[in-house]
Amino acid sequence: MAKRLSVVDVDLCVGCMMCVFACSRRFGDGGVSKSAIKVASIGGIERGFKVIVCRACLDPPCIHVCPTGALKRREGGGVVIDLARCIECGNCVAACPYRAIMWDEETNRPVICTHCGYCTRYCPYGVIKLEEVVPSV
Repeated sequence: MAKRLSVVDVDLCVGCMMCVFACSRRFGDGGVSKSAIKVASIGGIERGFKVIVCRACLDPPCIHVCPTGALKRREGGGVVIDLARCIECGNCVAACPYRAIMWDEETNRPVICTHCGYCTRYCPYGVIKLEEVVPSV
């Protein structure tokens, strides 16, 4: 069954960025540049944080603006990217209503969540989880 990453309760987020580091490390990078998930302050500790990650759109706007067809629908929502077809135009980044497509400055290519759930193992507060997608009838 298809799975997707979901933000369970953003109010639990303390901004530790363990999910960000875990995602980037999954792809062999020690920093945060390869991460497909970001945590940003919305006004300091008092106001909290936001978790920016692919929301697994059923009709992803990023697909419609990709001139080469490098983005394909992913089962359960969201997209998968064929980096060999990507021409580094950045249209997908601009089209995402959640600003959840990151940009890797080193490779000059988009970084898109694969909904693998690796980051969820490192979130000590249960802010994010991998959940099964209920098929629409």
